[in-house]
Amino acid sequence: MRSPEDELLELEQQSLRRALRWVGSEQSREILLDGKSVVNFASNDYLGLASHPEIIAAMKNALDVWGAGSGASRLITGSMTPHKNLEKYIAQLKGCEAALSFSTGYAASVATLSGLMRKGDTVILDKLAHASLIDGAKLSGATIRVFPHNGLAKLERLLESSVRESGRVLVVTESVFSMDGDVALLEEIISLKKKYGAMLLVDEAHGLGIHGDRGLGLIEHYGCAEDVDIHMGTLGKSAGVAGGYIAGSQAIIDLVVNRGRAFIYSTAPPPAQAVAARKALEILTSSEGEKRREKLWSNIRKLTSMLTVVREIKPTSAIIPWRVGDGEADEALQISNRLLEFGIFVPAIRYPTVPRGTARLRITVTASHTEGDLAQLAEVLISSEVR
Repeated sequence: MRSPEDELLELEQQSLRRALRWVGSEQSREILLDGKSVVNFASNDYLGLASHPEIIAAMKNALDVWGAGSGASRLITGSMTPHKNLEKYIAQLKGCEAALSFSTGYAASVATLSGLMRKGDTVILDKLAHASLIDGAKLSGATIRVFPHNGLAKLERLLESSVRESGRVLVVTESVFSMDGDVALLEEIISLKKKYGAMLLVDEAHGLGIHGDRGLGLIEHYGCAEDVDIHMGTLGKSAGVAGGYIAGSQAIIDLVVNRGRAFIYSTAPPPAQAVAARKALEILTSSEGEKRREKLWSNIRKLTSMLTVVREIKPTSAIIPWRVGDGEADEALQISNRLLEFGIFVPAIRYPTVPRGTARLRITVTASHTEGDLAQLAEVLISSEVR
């Protein structure tokens, strides 16, 4: 029988063993990582809201008013006024009948897909969809079909066969893909889902705060909110707090409340988290949020311009994947460690987060980065590339 120690040794030999890193500071452009001060190019806090004073004040005040915990699951006594206020606000922003919040984005994915779909239904996933979406689809018992990343021809073939053979058909995609930073062909996917009468779930985890006039994501950018059945997102990335949400019709929300096990059997998020998340969304969609978004995109363009010395990059989000050599895990780790020597933290992303042979550095740019930060990162990456 293989022991846990044997399995850990195998991971070590493949450069795939992971360990927790300890951050001894607040989340910001510069963090104390394992005791060393580094510039942080790993955070999903794209707009720098995690340390925003108004959000912190809102959470502190909510602790005084509502206490530290929610006490129970949402269907017992855990549904508190702050949760209702957050959900009403999300529904209003998204132009939907209703919304539902969760403790994490992972819980939102798992509860929604396992609650809405069942045996006899079909979930059609983009191959690069997030692990939480895949897990939710597996737990639902529905038939799972996968199309190549943004592969419209295969998606249409799957839709054509699925609508004939199964009950409910749901197409699932991210708006901005978490490891590649590119965007879904959303308008084309909507055209196909309408042609075949399927439903569509779009996860805006990495689109919220980045795209759209108010920062509400790629759906807002394309003006196609009415054509998306389930709007999903997180509150721990651009919003800077924690949690996840879905928005859609009242019937969809009610069905997840009644059948989403990850929702039903979880203690509700702390009420102060909901208060802080609402305040974050207010800032994100305000003129201040617009200014932070403009600064973010300015930083993205500056960095990619600096890197054109060795690579042409056409950014579509704040995520810049930096492929290394033959895509082997040890190569990615070497460059990540080299960056750390210069006080820059960019994590190496390896299997199983990405397919074997596609290891990379995952650079995330934020509105908080300075031009000096960007120049230093570019200099080390360029020198590593030409060595």
